[in-house]
Amino acid sequence: MKTTPTALEVGTAELHQVAHGEHGDPHGVLGPHPHDGGVTVRVLKPLASRVEVRWDGGEVELRHEHEGIWVGVLPVPDVPDYRVAVSYDADEVVLDDPYRFLPTLGEVDLHLINEGRHEQLWEVLGARVHHYPGALEPVVGTSFAVWAPSARAVRVKADFNSWDGREHPMRQLGTSGVWELFVPNVGTGTAYKFVILGPDGQWREKADPMAFWAERPADTASKVFESSYEWGDDAWLADRPDRSPVREPMSIYEMHLGSWKKHHDGRYWSWAELADELPAYVAGLGFTHVELMPVMQHPFGGSWGYHVTSYFAPDSRFGDPDGFRLLVDRLHQAGVGVILDWVPGHFATDEWALARFDGTPLYEDPNPQRGWHKEWGSHIFNFGRREVRNFLYANALYWLEEFHADGLRVDGVASMLYLDYARQEGEWTPNVHGGHENLEAVQFLQEMNATVYKRVPGITTIAEESTSWPGVTRPTSADGLGFGFKWNMGWMHDSLDYLAHEPVHRAYHHGEMTFSLVYAFSENYVLPLSHDEVVHGKGSLLRKMPGDRWQQLANLRAYLGFMWAHPGKQLLFMGSELGQESEWAESRELDWWLLDHPEHRGVSTLVRDLNAAYVGSPAVWQLDGNPAGFQWIDANDAGRNVFSFVRRGAEGSPEVVCVSNFAAVPHDDYRLGLPAAGDWDEIVNTDAESYTGSGVGNLGSVAAVEGEWSGQPAHATIVVPPLATVWLRRREGGAGFG
Repeated sequence: MKTTPTALEVGTAELHQVAHGEHGDPHGVLGPHPHDGGVTVRVLKPLASRVEVRWDGGEVELRHEHEGIWVGVLPVPDVPDYRVAVSYDADEVVLDDPYRFLPTLGEVDLHLINEGRHEQLWEVLGARVHHYPGALEPVVGTSFAVWAPSARAVRVKADFNSWDGREHPMRQLGTSGVWELFVPNVGTGTAYKFVILGPDGQWREKADPMAFWAERPADTASKVFESSYEWGDDAWLADRPDRSPVREPMSIYEMHLGSWKKHHDGRYWSWAELADELPAYVAGLGFTHVELMPVMQHPFGGSWGYHVTSYFAPDSRFGDPDGFRLLVDRLHQAGVGVILDWVPGHFATDEWALARFDGTPLYEDPNPQRGWHKEWGSHIFNFGRREVRNFLYANALYWLEEFHADGLRVDGVASMLYLDYARQEGEWTPNVHGGHENLEAVQFLQEMNATVYKRVPGITTIAEESTSWPGVTRPTSADGLGFGFKWNMGWMHDSLDYLAHEPVHRAYHHGEMTFSLVYAFSENYVLPLSHDEVVHGKGSLLRKMPGDRWQQLANLRAYLGFMWAHPGKQLLFMGSELGQESEWAESRELDWWLLDHPEHRGVSTLVRDLNAAYVGSPAVWQLDGNPAGFQWIDANDAGRNVFSFVRRGAEGSPEVVCVSNFAAVPHDDYRLGLPAAGDWDEIVNTDAESYTGSGVGNLGSVAAVEGEWSGQPAHATIVVPPLATVWLRRREGGAGFG
């Protein structure tokens, strides 16, 4: 008679390691192990009073072997589809065994992770729901995988084990530094953390760096999430690869979602509530894009999202990740592109997040002269480590591919490029060539840009870069950084400084408004009037303007008209379209009540009309990055505070002439040089009565006659309203054009 073999022996020391979570390969001890015609099964259940293995055709009671490890031998030659019945005194639960499953990462995945070239990292790391067929029943569960190369051991503690990680030690997969465990019957909504034994012998509880969802702050656990969202933006995505944002209109509405609107009790709107209202609002104002301040999970709301803890998780304050998909989808269906603020330059210091993740400086640079951001009090990524660069550029792809984002605005690029950024002499170490350029960060930015443009055609990346670093928007193939656009911080500072002066003094600062055209075509620019300019005591855009209330509003309207015509795409922070009185604060919603007042409705109406005139006038945007698209008519009329220039597009696009008067008086009988004789329509007048201006203008059009003036072949005598901008567009087929 055939006898059941005895259990495979495991030494006491090895059993002790498994029981204490210090074994690098618990699957080598736990789970099923066929031998001699039977299958030894070991199960780790420290609090159990009885453990039994059951399968279709038999059952075996296990005996307690060592410190919560139970063992028995199944009298079958092959591993059956078994379950484990665990008794806790009078209560019994029947569970599947995590240690009977093969690894959920393949050799190719591990090789790419080692090389720092796994472009879809989120598909193999983190917490991913898997569906397996089974002899008894289908098996659904979650694969947990985390990169922690210096860890001595890793456990999962979660809802499913009563937050006792002893029952779920993970295995290390070769030399990849990846730890993995598939846990059956775990799905969406499960909260979890990794418990990591560092080389210093200390256990640390950590949120998952690749988590798709997180608990709402102040709770800090990660959450399993499997998307079930069905997208409705197929037409948008089908068109996107053929787009070229540099040569298309781009008018951006920058937003902080948490303070755009709030509930009366201060609660955030949900993703669904935002999706019901925001797309129609933005599209109704004519903006082509929204730019969302960081939506990635961050613990401190006062950081506005710029101190991130979970780079792959949309902010749970608004709901689950599919709610964010809904918002993006609705914006696309309304014809609005979505740009996300992205923060790869530094990360939050919270001890439960990325900081010293495996007990060593894993994500942060170990050199404090490179790994600590003095200005922002945060850690700087180790751009010299290929796995960290992989984590970051895969994160960029994740938002573009999984959430259909149309672009990324990269925060703080200047702080990444320079080793001496915000550091005094002696606080930084030169690069290998003796310079202050951060060569590893440059490599990362080039690698990121090249990768996202290759994989997701039609998107754009935008650099917040405030220095004169050469080639920010030059292709990586030409040794540039490879961005699509760069924020024009110089234009923003110079123009706001000019506008801050009383009109009577502006003649002495005329060059502040013209200097931007010296370098306007050196990069592809976005003109940013961002959140940074209306917070921390800087006052709202309206309050930056001098004069009485009427003059402040007129100055603001004139400035917006000038900005929309200036080379470069424009970005306006939320609230400025209302003529917001108070500066922005993330703790309260915008002052929507201002729209009850005609003068503020007038600003909103102007923004809508500017966007319509802008999108409808290719001359204003087709050649934004080309000197052929711009010509001064008169850059030197300082005595009258007037600026006039021509915008040109592709052949056949009617020219647009912009005239801005930043004097507090009108200029009657103003002779203006024009590119051609004939009729010119006044398509924008920021002094119109509909905007609560004084109504001074040109009755809708002007007639130009031949005769050189200001270097132009024709001229017209026009009225230039006070503190106002006028756009004139050549009438196609009008008199004088044949």
